Amino acid sequence: MTTMPPLSDLTWARGFTDPAWARRHTTSGRETVPSRAVWRGGDGPRDLPAAPPGALDGLSFTGPGGRTLGLDQLLAEAETDALLVLHRGRLVHEQYLHGCRPHEPHFNASAAKSYLGLLAAALIHEGHLDRDAEVVTYVPELAGTAFGEATVDHLLHMGTRMSYAGRRYDKALEAQRYFAVLAPQLRPFGYSGPATIREHLATARSTGAPGVEFRYENGNVEALAEVLRRVTGVTTSAHLSDTVWSRIGAQEDAYYSVDAEGTEAACGGFSATARDVARLGEMIRCGGAVGDRQVIPEAVASTIVSGVPDGYPRHVRFPAAPAAAPATLSYHDLWWIPNDPYGSFMASGIHGQRLFICPALDLVVVHYASQIVSPAVPQVPLVQAFLTIGNHLNT
Repeated sequence: MTTMPPLSDLTWARGFTDPAWARRHTTSGRETVPSRAVWRGGDGPRDLPAAPPGALDGLSFTGPGGRTLGLDQLLAEAETDALLVLHRGRLVHEQYLHGCRPHEPHFNASAAKSYLGLLAAALIHEGHLDRDAEVVTYVPELAGTAFGEATVDHLLHMGTRMSYAGRRYDKALEAQRYFAVLAPQLRPFGYSGPATIREHLATARSTGAPGVEFRYENGNVEALAEVLRRVTGVTTSAHLSDTVWSRIGAQEDAYYSVDAEGTEAACGGFSATARDVARLGEMIRCGGAVGDRQVIPEAVASTIVSGVPDGYPRHVRFPAAPAAAPATLSYHDLWWIPNDPYGSFMASGIHGQRLFICPALDLVVVHYASQIVSPAVPQVPLVQAFLTIGNHLNT
C-alpha cells in the first residue's frame, strides 16, 4: 500500500498564509504545471454590453467584525484580484488588481467542481448517465475503492466516507497531499506517494456507508470526472469545450492543469478569465441559453436550487455559522446554495474564487482573489457583499 510522509515541508502550506505565494499560483498556474486547453470555439466572443459607469459608487458593505467598508476597502481586505458584476446581462462593474488583467486566465480552484457538476447533470437529464448507478459500473478499475462502491449521486453530493492509503482522514492535509500528486515541485523530500490522480484514487478505502455523511473531498470529483470521460469518450477539457465553453461566446481559451498521465485536475485545476466565467454564469442565469441557443437543458439550469432534495448529506450547515444561526448552506450537484430569499447559488473555491448567480436579482458576480486562509485572518463575507450589490442595483 502506498504511504505518504507527514506534512513536513512548509511549502505545502504557504498558499494558505502567504497571499503573494497564493497570487503567483492563482494567476500563473500554466507556468507551474502541465495543462490542456479548453477551446473557446470559432464563433468569436459574445459582447458584454456595458452599463453607464459608477453603478456601485458610494456603496457600503459590512466587513469582518461588522465594520462598515467602502468597495475599495472591501476588495483590499479580500485580497481581490478581479471583480466583475453583470446585472440583467449588462456589465456594471469590472475591476482588476494586483496585476491581474482581463485577458489572462485566473485559477478558479474548487469553483471548477460546479462546472463539472453542470456537465454531469446535463448527461443525466439527457439519459446518458444514471444518477443511481454505482460508479464501478462505469469505471471497473475503481472496484474495491470507496468511490467505486458509491453511486454517481453520492459523488455529486460529497457523500462518500473514505481514508487514503490507510491514513486517518484529515480534510486539510488530504487537500495538500492531492496537490503533491499533481505537482512534483510541491512534494516533500523523500515523497513516495501516488504520482497520478488514478493512483491516488486507487488508495481510497471506505470507512462507512455512502450517502450518510457530507464530507467535502476532492476524490469524489476526480472519480466523477473519470465517469464522465468513460461515458463521453473524450477528455474533460474537450467535453467542457464541446458542451459549454465553445457555445457561450467565450473570448479566451480556458485550461485545466493535468497530471503526469495527462488527466485533468477536474476538482480544482481550471483557469479562465473573469469575463468568460461571467458569460458562463449569465448563460446559467438565463435558463441555460445564450440568445436563442440552448447551451444546457433549461431543466438543469433552473433546478440547481429548486431541485435540492431534503435530507443529509445534501443539506448541510454553513461551516462558519454559529450553532444558533438560522442560515444554512445546501449542496446540490457540486453547487453551493446559500438558501437566501433570492434563489442564489454559487461555485466556490479557496482563496476567494466565486461565481455567484442570483436569478431573483438578475445578478452574476465573478470574484477572483488570493485570500489568506488562516484562523487568525477573518474572512470577508463575500456572499453578503454580493447580495448588497444586487439589492442596490435593483432599487
